[in-house]
Amino acid sequence: MSIYITTAIPYVNSSPHIGFALELVQADALCRYYRWRGEDVFLLTGSDDNAFKNVISAREHGIDVAEFVDRNSGAFQNLSRELGVSYNNFIRTSGTQHHQSVHQFWRNLNSNDLYRKNYNGLYCFGCEDFLSPKDLVDGLCPEHLAPPTPVAEKNYFFRLSKYQLQLEKLIENNVIEIYPEHCRNEVLTFIRNGLHDISISRSAERIDNWGIPVPGDPDQVIYVWIDALINYLSGLGYNDSDCWRKYWREDSLKIHVIGKNVWKFHAVYWPALLLSAGLPLPNKIFIHGFFTVNGRKIGKSLGNGVDPTPIIRDFGADAVRYYLLSAGQPFNDCDFSLEKLTSAYNTNLANGIGNLFSRLIKLSRQSKVPVRQLTTSSAFLEKQAANVESFRFNTALNFIRDEITSINREIDQQKPWEAIKRCDILTLERILPDWLNRLHGIADLLTPFTPECVEKIKIALQRPDNCPVEQLFPRIKSSNG
Repeated sequence: MSIYITTAIPYVNSSPHIGFALELVQADALCRYYRWRGEDVFLLTGSDDNAFKNVISAREHGIDVAEFVDRNSGAFQNLSRELGVSYNNFIRTSGTQHHQSVHQFWRNLNSNDLYRKNYNGLYCFGCEDFLSPKDLVDGLCPEHLAPPTPVAEKNYFFRLSKYQLQLEKLIENNVIEIYPEHCRNEVLTFIRNGLHDISISRSAERIDNWGIPVPGDPDQVIYVWIDALINYLSGLGYNDSDCWRKYWREDSLKIHVIGKNVWKFHAVYWPALLLSAGLPLPNKIFIHGFFTVNGRKIGKSLGNGVDPTPIIRDFGADAVRYYLLSAGQPFNDCDFSLEKLTSAYNTNLANGIGNLFSRLIKLSRQSKVPVRQLTTSSAFLEKQAANVESFRFNTALNFIRDEITSINREIDQQKPWEAIKRCDILTLERILPDWLNRLHGIADLLTPFTPECVEKIKIALQRPDNCPVEQLFPRIKSSNG
């Protein structure tokens, strides 16, 4: 089966923060899991270069927009690499391929679904979206805490209202599965309250001609969110190669990994646009919670972003991946702090898998018991399948942690070092191979989450006895000592 997994593409008006690192490792964990099961997986991430807020930020920095976007897009690509994200393509919406794909998609929309009209609205530049008065809290955008700007212009509109009943049925019948359930209900409520046609272009003059022009109308630029959604096709070479047909077809599994602030675009606008263009729909939309700082959402525009790069360099990519995936419920918000990361590192990694790994490899080499053929039971693996495939990464890691704790407890109870002193080979041959096999199984289950650690474990299990083995996760001293 062909599987296609995508992250949302972030604006590049600033450098990346820890919140997007969460989305990257969630998508990569899914990708590595399915690849490990033998599936053909394509992972796409990238950057949204065409947002007007990128233009505004470039002005503030006194830098040419293209240069500014190049620099910050590079920072997002570097973050993906530092986290060990195994993406197949990093799409940039300023690229020629994307522009061609967007134009082709626009032309493929049902012509009856497009029309022009004059429009007055309240525009939030942080959201890159029009807001209605009922969306505001004390006159402010609730996410960006800023008043929207009144805008009046003549734009192209898309007949979103035409697809209301069809979208409702698709989500009700789980043709499009939305995780978690409370987000699915929120989407359905939004649809049932009535869908209104949406503006899908902007005045080119108002946004400094930055973005992708409407085909045949250079005075209008395609609304950045419409442009951005089409990256899921352009990243596969839409209408330029056969790759997109392989991964975006009816019988492929198409999964969008997104934050809870953009579900309207992915679960409502995007499926309607695809229906209009006569293209297959996404199968699953996983909507994750946010990392917060002192209870507030982390955001570039809010000025409370946490730079993940120095944290990755201090703790290592595997440790950061582990913490991001295990810190809280994947569907709810979770507060981030270095103290919590350090505690999780020492408790679950240094004292957990790191300690078990060191003990078993040392015992194996001291005992001279040969390592048998290592296998992982299918029952053991299937227990994890349901967790990962329903995006419950924390539950999957808790399952692994319980197995690590169980083996460490058995080692403490059976005291194999005493059997080594007695040269009791029969006892050692009875207990050590089972523990080593279970360590191998743990490595299998950690494959989606901590790939560097897994590789070290599997190499050590195959090494000659006299080869040194490094510590997986040396303890880190906390700021509290």
